[in-house]
Amino acid sequence: MPNIFKYLSAIYFMKKLVLFDLDNTLAESKSEIDEEMSGLLFKLLEVKEVGIISGGSYEQFQKQLLKKLSNSLLLNKLCLFPTCSTSFYQYNNGWMEIYSEKLSEEEKKKIFGAFSQIIDLTPNYGELLEDRQTQITYSALGQKAPSEIKKKWDPDCKKRLALKEKLEKLIPEFEIKLGGNTSLDITRKGIDKAYGIRKIEEKLGIKKEEIIYIGDALFEGGNDYPVKQAGVDCISVKGPEETKRVILEILKS
Repeated sequence: MPNIFKYLSAIYFMKKLVLFDLDNTLAESKSEIDEEMSGLLFKLLEVKEVGIISGGSYEQFQKQLLKKLSNSLLLNKLCLFPTCSTSFYQYNNGWMEIYSEKLSEEEKKKIFGAFSQIIDLTPNYGELLEDRQTQITYSALGQKAPSEIKKKWDPDCKKRLALKEKLEKLIPEFEIKLGGNTSLDITRKGIDKAYGIRKIEEKLGIKKEEIIYIGDALFEGGNDYPVKQAGVDCISVKGPEETKRVILEILKS
């Protein structure tokens, strides 16, 4: 981490927007951000534009993030990109949907059918497949699996990478990315977190050179990797505690 902090100190002043992943970056998977993180985000919003791109749905953003960031005059400096940037929300006396790239019923049927060919979809800790309208998310242990169990299931990502390879042969017209500890996120081809970067440039007028991204899945195949491919400066973290340290360094620099 010290080398990362030195790197941040050298370039942070150029950055207009600090962009984050949510699960395993701002919060533990499917958990709320804690009070320390919400306080740090408020301090960051005082000096920077802030954005969140996550595989989670907008409803998940509300549960994990927004309930801790309510009653703030700074929310108009925060932009949200749920479901791997297949949708975009801005604040204007309430959260407004700017766009939403919804999957058709035929597309959803094809994705669900591909999964049913290669895995048993019997619910475990809740349903394994979730229709997030703009994205289908597979959670290998179920949507409600305890965090400590999820962390141990696929720490080296080999199980999901093997499943991803099989799915790519069945539905090559879709993007398939790893997210969280046990998830695969499926969207239309070409609509991923890099798509969100292009939308930031288009909608907010912020160039990719003016963005720094912080996430936990920047490895090839991870759902943060397209941001790196898009040419954005990225910082890899292993969880919320490292993210807090990164934010503190940005605030100090």
